[in-house]
Order: sequence, then structure tokens, then C-alpha cells
Amino acid sequence: MDKYGIDKHKLIYHIPRLNQWLQTGECYPIYMEISPSGMCNHRCVFCGVDFMGYQNRFLDVGILRERLPEMAALGLKSIMYCGEGEPLLHSGICDIISHTAQSSIDAAITSNGVLFKEAIAQAVLPYLKWIKISLNAGTKETYSKIHRTKPEDFDTVIKNIVNAVRVKHDNGYQCTIGVQMLLLPENHNETIGLAARIKDTGADYLVIKPYSQHPMSKTGIYRDIRYSAYMALADRLREAATEKFNIIFRTNAMNRWDALVKNYCRCLAHPFGSYMDSAGNIWGCSVYLNDERFLYGNIYDNTFKEIWNGSKRRSAAKWIETGLDVNECRVNCRMDAINRYLWELKNPPEHVNFI
Repeated sequence: MDKYGIDKHKLIYHIPRLNQWLQTGECYPIYMEISPSGMCNHRCVFCGVDFMGYQNRFLDVGILRERLPEMAALGLKSIMYCGEGEPLLHSGICDIISHTAQSSIDAAITSNGVLFKEAIAQAVLPYLKWIKISLNAGTKETYSKIHRTKPEDFDTVIKNIVNAVRVKHDNGYQCTIGVQMLLLPENHNETIGLAARIKDTGADYLVIKPYSQHPMSKTGIYRDIRYSAYMALADRLREAATEKFNIIFRTNAMNRWDALVKNYCRCLAHPFGSYMDSAGNIWGCSVYLNDERFLYGNIYDNTFKEIWNGSKRRSAAKWIETGLDVNECRVNCRMDAINRYLWELKNPPEHVNFI
């Protein structure tokens, strides 16, 4: 059971913002991805942001302390810290997470988990809504090949999850601790084994998700992957789930990847989310990082309100809605399900009053 709604969108729970957008075509974002670090300690074979170059740059904690309360006041509700680098490489990540929560913004992290030591867990778990560990194999040998790191990192991550779960329960923290596995030809036969390992750690869930080819990525070895051959895994994994341990097999996303068909021809979802890279640049979409047409501004130069209401964002928004070919976008991008929903709202079928 997908109790966290991972395999669907959640815009339906933000009706006031949705109504604002329907009436005006504009709104401040609900969700943002922020990359506190440009560096990464792994070189995963599937990395979609390898074109960013794993740069040695880190967001300034002071500027985030200024901007986070402002963004919260404008209506930003959540931030996932992830991006082009490993967020736990940022020396100030604990301060960033606590200040995010203290600014009344829901905070989350996606991490490879190698640096998720007990001291880090003690510092961030009180302030996180969830942390998701990217663990893309069930054995240390396959893990080493996919993450392109030393095999011992696999055991380190498992140990860190166990310790984090203990810290969570000992202190009564509410942070959801999950693991995600990107389903690939190299690891599909290790999903059952990984599920057993993660259940034993006491983590809350394991999600099995499909690959998504980034249009700008240097990596293309999985470009033609199809998931129809792996659908039987869903039933086998379901048997391993318990009331306390969820296993989410992202069937909806995999079916969309195989179909490669979109019901929308314009990106309508872009106002509801945004992306901040490790240099402080604000982008309209993480799929088009380094494409100047999607660059709104920089938080070192302007407030978020100035950036969002500025001419660059308005010009970019107009181009996204009129000139962007969505067939060139990333399949299963984060806004895909939202776009499908919004397109139906804007283009309803006949006889909608017969509910």
C-alpha cells in the first residue's frame, strides 16, 4: 500500500493555491528542490545531473537563513534537499534543516546515506518530515558497480539506517525513514533481497521506482529501458510488506514510462514548484538546468519575491507555456502527474456535471 502517496501527485490537497492558479494563471510555488552541495561522493551510472559537473560549491547558510522565512511567508510549504550533489556533504546541513523547519517549511532529504552518521541523525531527525536513502542494489558487489564506489559503502549505509531508526524511536521523532531503489537491468533480481534487508533495519518503507532519462545527461545507457518485463515483481514484493513496513512499487510511473504518451501538450505545472542549485540560481525546472531560458534569478542578488515577480521569470513562464515542446522533456518528471491533472481541469470532457 502506498500510504505516502509516492506514486501519485498531491496537488489535490492544495485547493486554495490551485484555485488561485485557475483564476489568475499565477501562484507562488508550493514545493522546491534545493541543492545545498554541488559535490557528490558517488558517481552513479544512472546519474541524471552528471552534466552539472559535481562542482565544488555550497550554498551559503546565511543567505538561506534570510530567504527561507521569506519564501515561507509567500506560501512555500516544502523543500526537498537533494539536487546535483550529495546534501550531507554540506558542513552546515544540520543548521539548514533546522532553520527550514523553524521557518514553518516542511523539510526532507534525499541522500545516498553514506554520511548519515548517528550524530547527523540526532541533529536532523527532529526537524525532518522524511529522509529517503538511495540504495540501488541488494548486494555490496552490485551496489559498488551501480554507485561506482567502494563495496563497503553498502554496509555503511545499512548500519546508518539502523542507527537512525533507533535514534528516531528512542526520541519519539516522527520523521519517516525510507529507502528507494532505481529499478535497472543490473539490480532487478536483487529487489526481494533488498526488501528483506531494509525491513530488518526497521525503516518505514522501500520504494521501487523507474529510471528517467534526463535530456541533458551524459548518461544514456538506460535510455531504451522498458518495464513490462518487471511488473511481476510487484506481487512478489507485496508479500514482503507488513503493516509497519510499506513497499511501494511505482506501477503508475513505470506504465507511463513504457507508454511514452502524454495527455498534455504544454507544461502547466511549472508555477507550483521550483529548483535552486548550489550556486543560488532559481530555475523553472530541474530538467533544464544550465538552459538560460529557464533561469529566473539568483538569491544572492535578489529576494525570492523579486525573483518570482521579476521580468525574467515572467518571460520564462510565457515561453514554457507557449514555446516548450513537452515531448522533449524528461519522461516521468516530477511534474508529469500534475500536468496530466491540470490538463484535464483546463480541457474537461463533455457532460462533466454528471458526476
